[in-house]
Amino acid sequence: MSADISSFKLPGDFLMPAIGLGTWPMRESEASDAVTSALNIGYRRIDTAENYQNEQAVGLGLRNSGVPRDEVFVTTKFNKQWHSATGVRQALQNSLNRLGLDYLDLFLIHWPNPEQGTFVQAFTEMQKLVDEGVIRAAGVSNFKPAQLQVLLDAGLTPAVNQIQLDPERRSAPWQAFNTEHGVLTEAYSPLGRGKSEFLQHPALVQIAAAHAKTPAQVTLRWHVQSGRAAAPKSANPLRQAENLDIFDFEISTAQMAQIEALDTGAGPFTDSDEFGH
Repeated sequence: MSADISSFKLPGDFLMPAIGLGTWPMRESEASDAVTSALNIGYRRIDTAENYQNEQAVGLGLRNSGVPRDEVFVTTKFNKQWHSATGVRQALQNSLNRLGLDYLDLFLIHWPNPEQGTFVQAFTEMQKLVDEGVIRAAGVSNFKPAQLQVLLDAGLTPAVNQIQLDPERRSAPWQAFNTEHGVLTEAYSPLGRGKSEFLQHPALVQIAAAHAKTPAQVTLRWHVQSGRAAAPKSANPLRQAENLDIFDFEISTAQMAQIEALDTGAGPFTDSDEFGH
């Protein structure tokens, strides 16, 4: 078995669990119940966002679980209206109030919104919040390499870049760029979205059978074994448990190559040069 990959180290030498619970598009009791269930099963990372409109429910789920706050890694993201020094601080306070928390483990710029030209200003303030200890790490989401380069040129290095990524949409140059510059890649929609059919692909089904696992479990193992975190969404306790049960087997080099061969060359569904909120 390879080295432990159940978590990844972020700047500041603290650990980010490799598998977290994604909560979009869950709302209200569905979201709170899913968070409570996941934490009771053994998850220790929860992902939400201002735009998901479920931070309050996520916070309730955290409290209902009874799991101590310092054992849970909480991520949220903020919208483009807060891309300024004062705006970032207001966005943080808003999220903390909704979540019922006094600090965040990871705070992300949800979309770069390059037409505004203010994400550098926003991230500069986020780094100050890290220094002040109000957030443990600052990162970004949906940043293309060229957009990430703008931050790097300003002397700013995000801890994480959360992007849409699955076997059909590997966005390999994005992850390579992240890795080259010390930025951890996290996959959202790691099991595909909408019309994705790769979980039924014969190659993936065969690999799953060889390990007595499901195609979804093999896909999540492929993510973490490739050096990236993942946040699959599920409100079903049985599926939640399956998604977390991926650390007792290893995919061979040949099997990794079979999965990577499923790549269609398509990137994320949404172009972050054109879309944002």
